[in-house]
Amino acid sequence: MKNEIIKRIISSIILIPLTFFLIIEGSYFFYIFLVVFLIISFYEWKIISKNKSYLYFGYLFIFFSFFSFFQLRFNFGNNYLPLFTIISICILTDIGGYVFGKLFKGPKLTKYSPNKTFSGSIGSFILSLCIIPLILNYQLIYFVNLFQLVIFTLIISLVSQIGDIVISYHKRLANMKDTGNLIPGHGGLLDRIDGMLFVFPVSYLYTLANFLKS
Repeated sequence: MKNEIIKRIISSIILIPLTFFLIIEGSYFFYIFLVVFLIISFYEWKIISKNKSYLYFGYLFIFFSFFSFFQLRFNFGNNYLPLFTIISICILTDIGGYVFGKLFKGPKLTKYSPNKTFSGSIGSFILSLCIIPLILNYQLIYFVNLFQLVIFTLIISLVSQIGDIVISYHKRLANMKDTGNLIPGHGGLLDRIDGMLFVFPVSYLYTLANFLKS
């Protein structure tokens, strides 16, 4: 267990700054990164879906999620800060769920994801809200009022948790613990971005609706 936590921390220390750097850079390295991650996601989805009827729906959804990620980065003023904020909420949600779940344990959240607990879910919400002072201080995302910002953050955290459970459900159907072994301490790529896959489309549609309204 201790070795897994160390691997998880080291992987995060390397992967998170690298991802943020590529998003900021926005050069052809970013496009290569996007295409490679998309292909890996397709491959891992094919493995855990076991060629069932929802295989192609999964491909379509993953593609739309990556498309949403691209749109959030390069459209709406070509400002990468909102995308940074959304990813940070997902990361804090993941950390909160892991830490609070390990510390407080308690009743399981769902049978489809045995490691998820109610304490972990609450921890995910609490830690995700910690980014709000940064958002307000640096104006990372424009919101009319604090209440709207809190609701947005909680929704992103909730969607991220749902995405985690959905992928866990499919892994359980396939009798797999992880979607792969690409990232030490985390498993496969889908194990790391499962929540984000659902968050990006929701964030994109929300942003698009507000953009068209303005």
